[in-house]
Amino acid sequence: MLDLDTRPVPDQIGYLIMSEDGAVLASGGEMENDERSANIISGLLTLTESVDPAVFKKRSCKKISIVYEEHSYTICLSNKKIYVVKRRNGSHQNGGNDVEGRGILA
Repeated sequence: MLDLDTRPVPDQIGYLIMSEDGAVLASGGEMENDERSANIISGLLTLTESVDPAVFKKRSCKKISIVYEEHSYTICLSNKKIYVVKRRNGSHQNGGNDVEGRGILA
């Protein structure tokens, strides 16, 4: 399993590692023991599967980014685990943002 405590992603300020059913396996930083975010993310992944099964196969989405002005969440699925990293945004990041500085990339 990826060790986000000893080998953090650049600008990482928190992380969650979850099982496919949404159970938190590990967490740290601003997302330490953040069951609320885990439930929201699990619901978001369930929603992506129900959009249009003919277009989006079960677990076909491998990465989702949720971008705010100050920070972003990157959600990746790998080896039957869900990895969520909360990162501080640099001033150079603008891609995918809407006019209010928020956006969702999938």
